[in-house]
Amino acid sequence: MVFSSHIFLFYFLPVFLFAYFLLPFRWKGFYVKNAFITIMSYVFYGWLVPWFVILMFITTLKDYYCGLVISRPGQLQWKRKAALAFAIVADLGLLAYYKYYMFFMGEVVNKAAMLFGGGPHAFSIATVLLPSGISFYTFVALSYTIDVYRGDAKPARNFSMFSCFVGLFPHLIAGPIIRYSSVAEQLDYREHIISKFASGVAVFCLGLGKKIILANSVAPIADAAFGSDSPGMLNAWWGVLAYAFQIYFDFCGYSDMAVGLARMMGIEFLKNFDAPYQSKSITVFWRRWHISLSNFIRDYLYIPLGGNRVSTGRMYFNLCLCFFLCGLWHGAKWTFVVWGIYQGVFLVLERIAGKRTVYWRLPTFGQIALTFIIVLFGWVLFRSPDLSQAMHYWGAMVGAVPGAASAPLLGTELFTLRHIFEMAVCAFFVWQPIQAHEWGLEVTMKKALLCIVVLILAIAMMFTQSYNPFLYFQF
Repeated sequence: MVFSSHIFLFYFLPVFLFAYFLLPFRWKGFYVKNAFITIMSYVFYGWLVPWFVILMFITTLKDYYCGLVISRPGQLQWKRKAALAFAIVADLGLLAYYKYYMFFMGEVVNKAAMLFGGGPHAFSIATVLLPSGISFYTFVALSYTIDVYRGDAKPARNFSMFSCFVGLFPHLIAGPIIRYSSVAEQLDYREHIISKFASGVAVFCLGLGKKIILANSVAPIADAAFGSDSPGMLNAWWGVLAYAFQIYFDFCGYSDMAVGLARMMGIEFLKNFDAPYQSKSITVFWRRWHISLSNFIRDYLYIPLGGNRVSTGRMYFNLCLCFFLCGLWHGAKWTFVVWGIYQGVFLVLERIAGKRTVYWRLPTFGQIALTFIIVLFGWVLFRSPDLSQAMHYWGAMVGAVPGAASAPLLGTELFTLRHIFEMAVCAFFVWQPIQAHEWGLEVTMKKALLCIVVLILAIAMMFTQSYNPFLYFQF
């Protein structure tokens, strides 16, 4: 189930909210609201493929009991370490199997075909279906076990509370990656007040608008440009710019909706985007883009590897390794791997320059513009189906690959007045200073009316668009 669907908007969400606010928070020591959230989250997650909930339940149960072993008073240190190691290996093992088995075995089959002949179809491998959101809820559950071991989080009071934390449906499919320490007190006690509920509705409406009105509108531009064999220089730049807008408003829109839904329940999530395309360097970009993932990589990978406390060469290696794994986390494709290394190389170059870009002497506008261009070249890797097509698209962007005979015809499709207007609107919202996360904290009558207009327009457009799930669902 997706937030931007009629099933969620007209059936699931109204039923959920109606029942949620009728139920008591606690009854005879039992957290009724949390249990209801958990049940409805499992319904939400298993709507299309019910067996997915079994895998999530196994992950939840395993990490909960590992946390109990780790936090037991007087527990022997070797048992604490064994429980932590089991949780890490089991979580990452499940993630690796479901996410990377097909990729790894595909490479094995290709190499076997090269060595022994017969073509790739001469060998068969089992097909493994990738469960939606497995990368996100695995990291959420794993962070709990590690934080309990470190003493950064207290163990969950009971399984009901922990299962609510892992399964909480606003963040379940595509993040943000929340930490138990950031929501533990809210799961134990939270206020349900009109002002907070109204704030949640406002942020949700803005997020829905970002997805339906903005991201989905420019998606056909990106699809047409990347679907062309040789789009030509101008069309190539226009297409990757459209994709940059699409992926930002798509993912940021989802995060806003997640924040809004959680606020309706009285739970506050941390901000996941902070105007990333206004960054003056790649270092700053990663402090503003998918903040919860950046923080996860920093706290659970970069710092344990030594962080900034190691030698300079080792620090550079650690940066590249972290973003190599960041790219691999996004998907089992060589394009994601190279995209991660691409990001890591620029971060290393900026560390060499003292956390500044090589163009730091330029005015602010120039720094933002050049950083954005670097990001655009990276998005080509992210969007392309394979490395050869990514290289081909890069060639078109720099004029090394001439446009096909159909390029002018493609241009007439891409540069319609409607598309130009949609891109201009996206550009305005990308580079203006107001952020939905803060804008929706206090709802006035004018803001409420604006949100109603956005909601009506988004719903109207939703029924005219073909099915278009969130881009990060595949991760």
